[in-house]
Amino acid sequence: MHSVSEWRIDVVCEYKSLLAEGPVWDYKRGVICWIDILNGCIYEYSPGHQSSKKTQLEQMIGSFALCTNGNFIAALRNGFAFIDRETGKQTMITNPEDHLPNNRFNDGKCDPAGRFWAGTMSLSEDPGAGSLYVLEKNLTCTKKISGVTISNGMSWSPDRKTFYYTDTPTLKVAVFDYDEFTGAISNRRTIIRIDEKDGYPDGMTIDSEGMLWIAHWNGWQITRWNPDTGVKLLSVKLPVAKVTSCTFGGLNADDLYITSAKVDLTKQELREQPLAGSVFVIKKSGFKGLPLFEFKV
Repeated sequence: MHSVSEWRIDVVCEYKSLLAEGPVWDYKRGVICWIDILNGCIYEYSPGHQSSKKTQLEQMIGSFALCTNGNFIAALRNGFAFIDRETGKQTMITNPEDHLPNNRFNDGKCDPAGRFWAGTMSLSEDPGAGSLYVLEKNLTCTKKISGVTISNGMSWSPDRKTFYYTDTPTLKVAVFDYDEFTGAISNRRTIIRIDEKDGYPDGMTIDSEGMLWIAHWNGWQITRWNPDTGVKLLSVKLPVAKVTSCTFGGLNADDLYITSAKVDLTKQELREQPLAGSVFVIKKSGFKGLPLFEFKV
C-alpha cells in the first residue's frame, strides 16, 4: 500500500450539499452529475464550459442514472421515476415500498444489461428495514436482497460476472455471482472487511483494472482495494470526514470525482471542514474508470 498524498484535490464548483451522493459522469455531454439526497436536487457541471445546472425535485432522491435517451431514471423517496432532464418533470413508475412510508431509497446504479438497481433504508436507520430492488427494462420491479440497513456501493466486475454490494453498517463488501442475461445474483460471500476506525463503507466504483474504490463515511478518505485478495492498495485522504461516493470521468476517464456531506456536523466541525458538502476532483489520477451503464429505454 502506498500514499498518493502528492495528488492535487480540487473543488469542482461552488455548490455545497447537505448530502451529496451518487456521482455520474455523462460521457456524451461531458458533464459530472450528482445529487443532494436530502434537498432533492440533481446537479450538473460542465468542466469544459465551467457551467452548472440545478434541477429541483419535489422529494428526496436516493440515486439516479442516465437513460439511453439522455434523460434520468431515479430512485426517489416515493419510488422509481423518470426525470426529464430539460424540464425536471417527474414521471413515476412504481413504488415497491408504498406500504413502508418511513423508508426511502438510497444508492443505485445500472447494471451491464441496462437494469436499474437501487436499495432502500429506514429514515431512522432501523436495522434490517431496507431491501435491494431491480427495475427491469420492461419497468417491472423485483426484490433482490432483504434485511438491509443502509443499502450502498454497487459495482459490477469488468467481465460482467460479479456483483459487488455494501450494507454500510456491516463494515463489509459482499460479492455475488451475477448473470447478466437474467440479472440473477447468487453465492454471497464477504471479500472486504473494513475497520470501524477507518470509517464506514459508502458509495463505490470500479476501475479498468477491476479494483474497487470505496468512499468512507466518517473516514476522511477513499480507498482502493483488490476484490480478489481483499487487500487495500491505497488510501486517499480528503479534507472532509463524510466522504460519500466516487466515480471516474473526464475525456480520458482518468479524473476521479468524489462527493461529500455536511449533514449533522456541529458548528465546530463545520469550521474545521469548510469544504464539507463539496464535490472534489483529482484530475489525471493515473487510473481509468469504465463507462457507467445506462438504463435502456
